[in-house]
Amino acid sequence: MTDSGNLIGMVAGFCTTVSFVPQVWRVWKTRHARDISLAMYLFFVIGIILWFIYGMLIQSLPVILFNAITFVLASAVLVMKLRFDARDQPHSN
Repeated sequence: MTDSGNLIGMVAGFCTTVSFVPQVWRVWKTRHARDISLAMYLFFVIGIILWFIYGMLIQSLPVILFNAITFVLASAVLVMKLRFDARDQPHSN
């Protein structure tokens, strides 16, 4: 890949990856995720894993690097979603 192609990939990866930081921060800070779609995040994390594998296959640093970081961020939201939703469920006795 050309240097300009890698540069575009790095900038695009940075922008899309950084876009998750406010969501992670907000869920962590508010300690709730009831408005977040579980299905969306499940499919998204699966997609990120597949993009990461694809990046490995084509040996593309931007695809590998930013999908690895996005996986961590999106997985954090997913884990918090599962924990906070379970905590917020009313307990029946």
